[in-house]
Amino acid sequence: MGSRISFSCERRESYFGVDRALSTEESKHDQQFYDRFLVILGIIVSVSVFLFIVARWIGVDALNGNNQADPAFQSAVGERIGPVARVAIAGQDFIDEAAEVIDVEEVKEVLTGPQVYNAICGSCHGSGLAGAPMTGDNDAWSTRVANGMDSLNSNAINGVQGDAGYMPPKGGRTDLSDDEIMAAVQFMVDQL
Repeated sequence: MGSRISFSCERRESYFGVDRALSTEESKHDQQFYDRFLVILGIIVSVSVFLFIVARWIGVDALNGNNQADPAFQSAVGERIGPVARVAIAGQDFIDEAAEVIDVEEVKEVLTGPQVYNAICGSCHGSGLAGAPMTGDNDAWSTRVANGMDSLNSNAINGVQGDAGYMPPKGGRTDLSDDEIMAAVQFMVDQL
C-alpha cells in the first residue's frame, strides 16, 4: 500500500476570488510582459534623470553667469541686503540725507457726556449692576443729587465704596479727563 506523491508545475492565479490554473504558455507570456515593462520603465526613469541633470547644469550656469556680472542686478541685491536704517549723528557724512523730523502733538478727541455714558457708565448704571443707581431712577439718585454736584463729580472721578457696591475711579477708564467724567455725570443727572 504505497502512497503516491504527485507534483504539479502549473501556476495558479486568483482574480476576484476565482482561482484558475495558468497554462505554461500564459505564464511565459506574463513573464515576457513583466520583463519588457521593467525595461521600458527603467529607460524612462534613466532618460528623465539625465534630462533633469542637464537642465540644472544649463540653467544654473546661464543664470549665475549672466546676472552676477550685471551692475543693475548687483545694485538690486545690495539694496535688498543693506541695513534698513541708519542712525543719524550730528557731524556724520549722511546727516544731510536724513529726512526732516517733525514733532507732532497727539490730538486727543474729547468725548461728550453721552459718548462717555454710552461707552463706560451705561454698562453699570443702565442695568443697576454692582449696586449702581440706574439712570433715570429718581429715588436712587435723590439723596446723591441732594449732596451736590461737587460730591457726585468727586465720587465719579475718585471712585466710591457704597453700601451696595464699588465704583472704580472714573468707572475704570482712568485715561479719560476729569471734564469728560463730569460731562457724563451731568448727562445722567439731566436724565432725572
